Order: sequence, then structure tokens, then C-alpha cells
Amino acid sequence: MRKGITVILLAAVASAASAQYVSLDSCRSMAVRNNKSIRMADAGIAGASYRKKAARAAYLPGIDFTGTYMYNQRQIELLGENAMLPTLKFDPTTGKYNPNILTGPDGIPIKNPQTGQYIPNEVAVIPKEAMAFDTHNVFAGAFTLTQPVYMGGQIRALNQITKYAEQLAVATRNSAVQELIYAVDEAYWQVVSLKEKKKLAQSFVTLVDSLRFNVTAMLRAGVATRSDSLQVEVKYNEACIALTKVDNGLTLSRMALAQICGLPVDTRMELADEELAAASSLPQELNYNMTDVYANRQDLSALRHGIDIARHKARLELGNMLPKIAVVGAYSFSNPNVIHGFEKKFGGGFSVGATLTVPLWHWGGRYNEYKAAQTTTKIAELALADAEEKVQLQVSQAKFSYQEAFKTYTMTLSNMRAANENLRNAEIGFREGVLTTDDVIGAQTAWLKANSERIDAEIGIRLCNVYLSKVLGTLGY
Repeated sequence: MRKGITVILLAAVASAASAQYVSLDSCRSMAVRNNKSIRMADAGIAGASYRKKAARAAYLPGIDFTGTYMYNQRQIELLGENAMLPTLKFDPTTGKYNPNILTGPDGIPIKNPQTGQYIPNEVAVIPKEAMAFDTHNVFAGAFTLTQPVYMGGQIRALNQITKYAEQLAVATRNSAVQELIYAVDEAYWQVVSLKEKKKLAQSFVTLVDSLRFNVTAMLRAGVATRSDSLQVEVKYNEACIALTKVDNGLTLSRMALAQICGLPVDTRMELADEELAAASSLPQELNYNMTDVYANRQDLSALRHGIDIARHKARLELGNMLPKIAVVGAYSFSNPNVIHGFEKKFGGGFSVGATLTVPLWHWGGRYNEYKAAQTTTKIAELALADAEEKVQLQVSQAKFSYQEAFKTYTMTLSNMRAANENLRNAEIGFREGVLTTDDVIGAQTAWLKANSERIDAEIGIRLCNVYLSKVLGTLGY
């Protein structure tokens, strides 16, 4: 027997040691840190930041290297046969060079009867082989520098787009975090509610069990009927079943909270607010004005950034209709090269210039793309206006829900005091013999209902306050 007691105590100690005591803020932090959707959103923010830096680089000159190699089956031969070129001779009397042409006895130049051209007296021969170049293996390369001067405003528009895209990614991530925090709070207070209801169910079982004991004793004494005993027995069984259901629901709620926090579902978590009596005071109603709400709502911020992106995309399309100017510099080289004749070695040189591109006529294609982008901007603006109207209604509903929850809580406190007094009077009347078993069971049931409604109302106030903070955009993230 002593050994069995020792085993039970050790198991209780091990269970207490394995439990984690966490606060609401700790649950929020764990959920945000472990949630994969939030981590993907963080990666999206990092990607948007990289794209922003990449767009900024478009202002700076780009340096590229291009290298090529080509094998040619044949070499280049500029002459199909030996070239024979006429020569000139100097005439001292005129101080000029005259063609060296064959003349007849009469001194008249002789023409070729087939071609009709004069026949040179002497020719300079260029051998066919002298104008043949080895181009079997050709190497070439170039270092190119391009500096944009004016790109129709597209570079600036692209930089603005990437800036707002980064802000959009941040706003989207923050909105997702708020949704996650609200889910954590719901799961957290659900556990607290069920823990309180479990204690309430245990107290109810104790109450009914006490009544069962008294009725059994009265039955033995002959002052109670068998029907009274069976009625109390049925109520006791119902109370035990309700306790079992609450206990199972509490276990599942703890699993759900652990899953949202990114922990294994079998993690034992003891919450700092499980004792509602020791919990912090009830939250008070939040003050707000709609201007601040519109500024704080992350989903509205995302829509505003979307409008900015659409507006600059239209500016990007407008740039397709404007001239573009760039300065280009290059160092090119090849082997063989023809800088100094034809040499079988690398040679090259620098070149600098400018390019100008002016769109002239594209059958209205680019103009229509620009107008379509402007239409997208208009759609985004209308979506923002519609969302702001819905937010205003959402805030009003959340405010009324909070006020209703607070009034309900006040009424449940009054009902609970009345139920406690009713139960006390019923128990006294039963002991005095002026009230029946039905009266006591009815008072106990009313007591259970009043206390359960008080728990629901208190948890409801906290959840309504969290929801109101969420729709106001002030929920911490």
C-alpha cells in the first residue's frame, strides 16, 4: 500500500514538472515565432527588400563582358585570282602622274577590242595568296558599359513600385499576425473557460453527491421515498457525465492551443490566467476615432500600397511612349584583328557613344496599355473605399458586442448572487422538511446555470475586447 502511494506521488510530481506555465503574451510570441505562414511572410518581406535594392541598381552603370569563339571551315580569300593593277609614271613636264598605257606608232593609246579598256603598258601584280586570311579560329570579346540617362521615368517608377511592394509585404504580414494573435487569444481563453467550468462541474457533483447521501440516509429512516432516491441518483449520474465532457473538452482545448503555438499537441501547458479570480481585471472599453482606425488597419494599409503600386505601374507604361537615352562605352578585341593589317594576335580599342530610342507608331498598343493600367488604379481605389465602409460597420458591431457582453456580465453577477441565496434557502428548507428533493435539485441546477453563464460572460468580455482591438488595428503584432 505504501509503495502504491509513493508511485502515485511520483507520477503527480512528474506531471507537474512536465507542465509549462505560460502567460497569454508567451503564447502569442510562440505562435508568431513558430507559425509557418508568418515565416513565409517574413521571407516575402526579405525578397521584397532584395527586389528594392535590385531596382535601385538600375540608376548605376552596367558593365558586361561578352566573349565568343568561332571555328570556320574556310578561310577568307578576297581575290579569286591574281590581281593585275595598272601603274602610273611621272611626267616632269606637267608634274603629274599619268597612266602607263600602251600606245601605237602614232602615239594613240591602244584599247582592248574585247573590253574596250585601255591596255596598260606595265602592271603591278597582287598574288591571290597575298589576300587570303586564316579565319579558321576566331576569338572576340568586348567589355561594355551602359549608363542610362533618361528612360522615360521607368527607372524611378520601378523603384517606387519595389518600395511600395516591400511596404505591402510588411502590412500583409502584420495583418496575418493579428489574425493569428486573435486565434491564440480565442484558444487561450477557451482553455481558461473550460478549466473554470471543470471546477464548477466538480462542485456541482459534490453538491449532488451530498444531497444523494442525505436522501439515502432519509430513505433508511423512512422519511424519503424510493422515487426521491432514484431521482437524485439520475441527477448525480448526469453531473458526472457533464464533468467528463468538460474534462475531455479541456484536454482538446489544450491540444488546440499547443498546436496554434507551434508546440506538440501533447504538450502540457498550465496557463497563468486559469484562475479567473486571480486573473487581471476585466479590460475596459477602448476609445477610438475612425481616422486613426483607417491609419492603423494593416489590411487597409495593404490596399493603399496596392494603389500606389498600380499608379506607378501606369507610370511605367507611360515610359514606353517616351524617348530613352543612354551612354555606351566599350572595349572590343579580337584574334585575328584587322587594326594593323591582318594579325594573328589579340588587338582592340575603346569606343564611346550614345543611343536614342524614340517610339513613333505602334498602332495605339502602348497607349491602350497605359489606359488599362490607369483603370487598374481606379479599381484599387474603389476597393479601398468599399473596405473602409465595411471597416466602419465592423467597428460599430464590435463596439456593440463589447457593450452587450459587459451588460450580460453585470446581469450574470446578479443572477449568481440570487442563485447562491436560493440554493442556501433550498438546502435549509430541505433539512427542515418544508421543501422536497425536486426543490433542491432545481436550486442546484439554477446555481450551476448562473455560475456557468457568469464564466461565459467574463470570457466573452475578454474576447470581445480582443476582437475590438483587432478591428481597430491596435492589436499588438
